[in-house]
Amino acid sequence: MKGVVIAAGEGTRLRPLTEDKPKGMVEVADKPILTHCFEQLVDLGAEELLVVVGYKKEQIIEHYDDEFEGTPITYTHQREPLGIAHALLTAEEHIDDDFMLMLGDNIFQANLEDVINRQAEDRADAAFLVEEVPWEEAGRYGVCDTNKYGEIVEVIEKPDDPPTNLVMTGFYTFTPAIFHACHLVQPSDRDEYELSDAVDLLIQSGRTIDAIRMDGWRIDVGYPEDRDEAERRIEADGGDGGDPAADAGDAEQQAEADAGE
Repeated sequence: MKGVVIAAGEGTRLRPLTEDKPKGMVEVADKPILTHCFEQLVDLGAEELLVVVGYKKEQIIEHYDDEFEGTPITYTHQREPLGIAHALLTAEEHIDDDFMLMLGDNIFQANLEDVINRQAEDRADAAFLVEEVPWEEAGRYGVCDTNKYGEIVEVIEKPDDPPTNLVMTGFYTFTPAIFHACHLVQPSDRDEYELSDAVDLLIQSGRTIDAIRMDGWRIDVGYPEDRDEAERRIEADGGDGGDPAADAGDAEQQAEADAGE
């Protein structure tokens, strides 16, 4: 799979951290948020990174150039901040198969590989990593409603009165069918082309979207205090932001080795 990263945002809520840099270049645990994203996608086997840039894009391009740890980078440009569905369409010409999508303002330590495996096993048209959040926070996100099979049947973007507290986390897999849906999306009340509206169009057309419950944690770095919380989480996990399942396995192996000494 290719990995698409949306990194076009100005990050107004992150000020003053974004007064002189794009949101993706804000450092968390001594490296930019985008570096955390790229590391995750490369570990998941991304054959190419497609990075959607916009605000102060030259800083991102100059920092990473045309590759990351041997994985080529292609940049696309969102000229106006018109929403995630609009941003995703800038990468359409570069994608002809299933792909990963990550929002470039998230720090993950979670079971991302489960999302890829589920789509491959079920041949779903999309799979999303989702998590339950406190009810009072659900309105900040795209809220998901699921059926008894764990399939998403509706997504509502930032609702005033959330019907559930299950939300999208910012990591997805899609087939190219999502692009047709994005072309059909109309501007929302926020004058943006919402990814959640494109997802609803997929659902209405009979497409299958699987919801994968998150095992681990993620931080949506929207405010300065979120950056601080992400750093605390990474430090608590040993400073590498690695895979919690792998970390548990390493600890178990070390315990067995210690017992044999």
